[in-house]
Amino acid sequence: MPDLSKHAPLVLSLLRIIAGLMLMQHGLQKHFDFPAPFPMGDLPAWSQLWIGGWLEIILGALVALGLFTRIAAFLAAGMMAVAYFQFHAASGFWPIVNQGELAALYCWVFFYVVFSGPGSLSLDAVLRKRG
Repeated sequence: MPDLSKHAPLVLSLLRIIAGLMLMQHGLQKHFDFPAPFPMGDLPAWSQLWIGGWLEIILGALVALGLFTRIAAFLAAGMMAVAYFQFHAASGFWPIVNQGELAALYCWVFFYVVFSGPGSLSLDAVLRKRG
């Protein structure tokens, strides 16, 4: 079996980019009905879902770009933990039962990025080289 560990920084970057873009989709749907209309319609300004949508866009973009990655990923992980416990956990213990598996998975992926860093393809890496 070949040693694939040399590719880990690149694959970590790809995981971070995809996770950030996927998080952004949730916020874009809430605020811009893109890529599909938000099922709950227009959100009242400054409601929890409205704020959450903007956080999904901003934190998702920062994570995808790899800019302030650890801080953005920490905040995104916390937001997903809140989403899980506030909106899903009351419907049952198991994520498959309470439909919270996506929130739980996002939480743990972003939490991993807090500790692993952004990987080799990131604006953080570019800024580190310049500094």
